[in-house]
Amino acid sequence: MGAWALLLGAWALLLPLLPDAAEAQAQACSVSPNVFEVKENTEPTSPLVEVFVPEGQQVTLGPSSTPFAFRIQGTQLFLNVTPDYEENPVLEAQLECRRGGTLVTQQKVLVIVLDVNDNPPKFSFEVKVQRVSEDTKVNTTVIPETELQAEDLDKDDTLFYTLQEVTPGASDLFSLVGVNLPAVRLDRPLDFDRHRNVTFRLLVRDTQEEDAVPSHTATATLVLEVQPADLRPPWFLPCAYEDSHFCLPAQYRGAVPTGHRLPSPLILRPGPIYAVDGDRGISQRIVYSLIKQGSEDDTFVISADSGNLTMAKSVSSPQTFLLLVKGEQEDRARYSVTQVTVEARDASGSLPHFPQSLYRGTVALDSAAGAAVKDAAAPSQPLRIWAQDPEFPDFNSAITYRVTNNSDFRMDGEEVLTATQLVQAGIFYAEVEATNTVTSGTAAAVLEIEVTELQPTPTGGSHADDQRFSVTEMAALGGVLGAMLLLAVIALLILVHKHYGPQLRCCSGKALEPQGFDNKAFLSDNGEASWAPAPSPPPTHTPGEGPAEVSPEPPTPEPPAPRLPTLPTPASPGAIPESPAVARDEGGPAGVRSILTKERRPEGGYKAVWFGENIGAEADVVVLNAPTLDEDPASESGSEGTGDEGDGASDVGASTYDSTHI
Repeated sequence: MGAWALLLGAWALLLPLLPDAAEAQAQACSVSPNVFEVKENTEPTSPLVEVFVPEGQQVTLGPSSTPFAFRIQGTQLFLNVTPDYEENPVLEAQLECRRGGTLVTQQKVLVIVLDVNDNPPKFSFEVKVQRVSEDTKVNTTVIPETELQAEDLDKDDTLFYTLQEVTPGASDLFSLVGVNLPAVRLDRPLDFDRHRNVTFRLLVRDTQEEDAVPSHTATATLVLEVQPADLRPPWFLPCAYEDSHFCLPAQYRGAVPTGHRLPSPLILRPGPIYAVDGDRGISQRIVYSLIKQGSEDDTFVISADSGNLTMAKSVSSPQTFLLLVKGEQEDRARYSVTQVTVEARDASGSLPHFPQSLYRGTVALDSAAGAAVKDAAAPSQPLRIWAQDPEFPDFNSAITYRVTNNSDFRMDGEEVLTATQLVQAGIFYAEVEATNTVTSGTAAAVLEIEVTELQPTPTGGSHADDQRFSVTEMAALGGVLGAMLLLAVIALLILVHKHYGPQLRCCSGKALEPQGFDNKAFLSDNGEASWAPAPSPPPTHTPGEGPAEVSPEPPTPEPPAPRLPTLPTPASPGAIPESPAVARDEGGPAGVRSILTKERRPEGGYKAVWFGENIGAEADVVVLNAPTLDEDPASESGSEGTGDEGDGASDVGASTYDSTHI
């Protein structure tokens, strides 16, 4: 009972103080809400929040506010910067309310910056070179993820990687472990000879879809250099079969004569013993040796460096040797073995052989002794005669040559020289004998030598080395001559046109139409030309006077085609003079002297006059008027009129032939 009395007494004391506390709270600064979310890169354009400030108080930014991020204008709080999540994900504003110099209350405003995809991913390199050994096993990771990862400042971005080939076929060899795991893995065995290096372009994107917005990408270059590994043994060449990893060597074969020891290395087929490192990228030196088999004697030895096989001693009887040759790398890591078959044969029947039976040469007259005979097919080269042993090519160096039946020439090795001074021109023949000094076998060939008076002009085997001018020079000369000829033709045409142009234009306008301008008086019944004189009017002068020329011009014709007046018939046949043709027929060429004079008439055409030997009253003058070029084509058609040939009348158009007989 006493406790309740004490409690009631305390409440009685506190009740008068409650209105004062509420009043104090109402007089403090306040802001609501005080937490905001803003996307980064958003430009602030409006107040962030309105601050309630009691009368008599002032609000300011406290020292714990984010520097330069906010400002207060009056009672409004503004965001003063463009928010950037990567720079500052949370911005804080501390508001202090003061009454005079006394701090009344403090408020906090938080701005949470939301991340957006605004940054592209970045690689830590532009070009990365990685060496990969040729013997790397398939499914091995050759470049780990940690060396290829790109960085993105946007926290929520997931990066997607793509490996794009630059070297064709590179995608068959390497790939990425995963689209989000940029580790490079080997998918197929490597071959140094086929792919020395491969190049990729590594692309990263911060979105899964290529067309997403926004989306950012970055690229880098990967170069994988394949390093050679010691995978293949030595290869004896030539290979009967070969691929990138294997070579099946061709076996070597040779022959030696019995009873003889060859001083030089054996000549083998298909070639000398030769091996190379199967790993061409390493190319170690090969060491050669013979593998001993049982009780085999030491007839042959091999050079460890060159692989040349030589005879240590002669073979007494025919037999076959099967030799095993070992080619080993210098580091002794790998080796190969091949077989060499050497047959020992009886060499007594082996004869040398000439490739051709007749050799032709040429040499200049008066050549001194010791002059080289030139090859007729290649005069710039000396004539060489050689033979070979078909069974034992090793004996070729043991073959000697001599001229047997001509003292003017001799052999110097394989070359033909003069033995004396040549004083007679002509063609000489000689026999050349080849002797194998080992087997004593011989063979002969015929030598034909032409001794010429002048030193033969070298023409070369292919006539290319000794030509005076090359093909290019001759082509250039031909082009220049052709151009000069063209210029000469053009100059000639210009001169002809300059001097004879008017005449050519005058005469080329219209060609004579024989059917339209035939003189009917000169045509016979069958249409052929006749030199019988046309009827002429009676003479108007006395016989004692000289011949007077009557004007040959007829009256000017009027279009379209006026007919000419019919010539009168002469009084008596004896008064008609004969034409030059008739005179020639009767009296022969000496009886008539024909003088042809031409005079260009103003209206066109020419005048032709024939005079007999004795010019008198019966002189016959025939004037032929050729048509002018400016005649009307219509008049030409009118010139083809019909007439009575018996009375000498004819229908002709304007500008037909005009005949006047005097």
